[in-house]
Amino acid sequence: MRIGVISDTHGTLRNEVFEHFEGVGHILHAGDIGDPDILVALATIAPVTAVCGNSDGVELQRIVPETATIEIADRTILVVHGHRLGSPTPAGLDLAHPGPDTIVFGHTHKPAFARIGGRLFLNPGSAGAPRFGMKPSIGILTIENRHDNFRLITL
Repeated sequence: MRIGVISDTHGTLRNEVFEHFEGVGHILHAGDIGDPDILVALATIAPVTAVCGNSDGVELQRIVPETATIEIADRTILVVHGHRLGSPTPAGLDLAHPGPDTIVFGHTHKPAFARIGGRLFLNPGSAGAPRFGMKPSIGILTIENRHDNFRLITL
């Protein structure tokens, strides 16, 4: 299964996202969505699991949780923005959230990919406005036969 992974859109959904997410079976949005219409637009591609981030207003906080756990392709995936940890890292998330096979997070605007004790931690970076000299990015998580692979895509 191919899963689109996106975070920190901050109200901007680039056309390239539709091209890269074409054919995915699910989309995970790790917070700081910025505009509920982004979730509506993403849902035209595939089902969406989203969480709110520290920049999301009351309207989004009413419709999306702060964390979400889903089962996809025999994997337990936790989606969290990560702002409660300050600057989330795979090691910090490993301690804060034991259990899930995969943790998708955002907040830092910096892509990250790590494995700790057989668990996968990934941050697709920011799909919204560029920050920290980095280009906008998203990712594709592929899960086949309990094996996973993450590909970062620069927009």
